[in-house]
Amino acid sequence: MSGAEAWDRLWTPHRMAYIKGQDKPRHTGAGEECPFCTAPSLEGDASLVVARGDLVYVVLNLYPYNSGHLMVCPFRHVADYTDLDTAEVAELGAFTQRAMTTLRAVSDAQGFNIGLNQGSVSGAGVAGHLHQHVVPRWGGDTNFMAVIGATKTLPQLLLETRELLVAAW
Repeated sequence: MSGAEAWDRLWTPHRMAYIKGQDKPRHTGAGEECPFCTAPSLEGDASLVVARGDLVYVVLNLYPYNSGHLMVCPFRHVADYTDLDTAEVAELGAFTQRAMTTLRAVSDAQGFNIGLNQGSVSGAGVAGHLHQHVVPRWGGDTNFMAVIGATKTLPQLLLETRELLVAAW
């Protein structure tokens, strides 16, 4: 074999669902089609919800960049950070801090990427419902697999990660 055919491959077919937009909302209004409106009402492991507050909740990302990739979401269907009220901003911030503390305790995270993508043009996959990403990072977590192979390896299943985070929260 020569060229690209000589490379070993790791297949991650679950990513194709994300790339093709499977189960993404078709509109920006609140309702059944919004995964962030639906997640809190799902039962147990199906929800991937780690913790709930009065105004926000924390959920594992179904398509994580790293193991433990969390999102802090308001219960209220709101698209823009400027549309949050003062209490929602405060609880979003407090739950982001708690997410970091919990991820450090459970996985020894050495750093974090934290951020909001406002609007589809900025990379928001679900632009109609605000969600803040909390992505744990470790030295060497970007290695040849991601850089050369365009493949991300995750060392832990989502439900195992959820169990650890729920117990530590």
